[in-house]
Amino acid sequence: MSIVQYKCPNCGGPLEFNAQNQTFNCEFCLSVFNEEQLKVAFPDNENNPLDKEDKEVNTDDFTENTSLYSCPNCGAEIMSEDTTSATFCYYCHSPVILSGRLSGKYKPSKVIPFKYDKEAAVNYFKEWCRKKWFLPKGFYSQDQIEKLSGVYLPFWLADCKVDAAADAVGKKIRTWTSGDYRYTETKEYAVRRSTFIDFEGIPADGSSKTDDKLMEAIEPFDYSGLKDFSMSYLSGYLAEKYDVDNIAVFPRVRERVSSASEQMLRDSMIGYDTVSIAYSKTDVIKTDWHYMLLPVWLMTYKFKDKNYFFSLNGQTGKMAGIPPLSIARMLLFSGLIALVTFFIALLGGYFIW
Repeated sequence: MSIVQYKCPNCGGPLEFNAQNQTFNCEFCLSVFNEEQLKVAFPDNENNPLDKEDKEVNTDDFTENTSLYSCPNCGAEIMSEDTTSATFCYYCHSPVILSGRLSGKYKPSKVIPFKYDKEAAVNYFKEWCRKKWFLPKGFYSQDQIEKLSGVYLPFWLADCKVDAAADAVGKKIRTWTSGDYRYTETKEYAVRRSTFIDFEGIPADGSSKTDDKLMEAIEPFDYSGLKDFSMSYLSGYLAEKYDVDNIAVFPRVRERVSSASEQMLRDSMIGYDTVSIAYSKTDVIKTDWHYMLLPVWLMTYKFKDKNYFFSLNGQTGKMAGIPPLSIARMLLFSGLIALVTFFIALLGGYFIW
């Protein structure tokens, strides 16, 4: 498996992508480079040819859960899962990119670079935790915060052409009063809508490790920030290749466009007091797929044999999470409230006495 590193052309130190400035920085000599300068300095990195091992599709590499590679910086062995595309050397901490896993069908067409660095992500996480009263202390400890990782996750974006139709009952209701009586008149109308709808950029994550609902919760991404894929953006971050293909994610995409289509048809049924959908259908007649990497800050916390997650959109800053609940802290808080209430009642009785 080929390994790619972006090293400073001036001093040889590792380069990392700076999300705040959208540049590539060397922390040793403080040199700063843009994307075009890196393409000139590393012309072979983007189109790195597959080595013999890749061409022959090494059985151990593609069928086992983990693989070993040598860090080109210090020579240490790097262990990675079979979906990992970018990682760090555990010994010298140099960012490395497993370029063979970003080739052929696994090469993304686009990428959205990180705009929020780790410091910003940590601040967002702490703010999110402040609003949760009954979190276990370990969830927001310094050791746990260190596990917050910037990951380029694989996403499929679907452009769908949809043939949608709906039959509904629309009601117009009129009330009036005459003398001592109040009258209500209800008129029912058969309403039908049918149209072709074009959806663009319906996202679905292509990693089996991530929670689909959690990824939907941090949408939308701003597609105006899409860049042509360059491995240089991955330097300093983790990255995954897809292990759920577009065929497998299509049911999720179809469900989303079906729901959106029905809502659009319902919204077009104006002029009625109530609308009840009796029948609807959505046929996806054409789908174009785009494979890309999108930036997400992720953290996983295991509490009482269950995993809990926090995620942050690395481009927009939108947060979502499934927080653990500390029963002990909740009971302690309830006990304090009960104790305070008891003393207030006691003091109130004393003054009355």
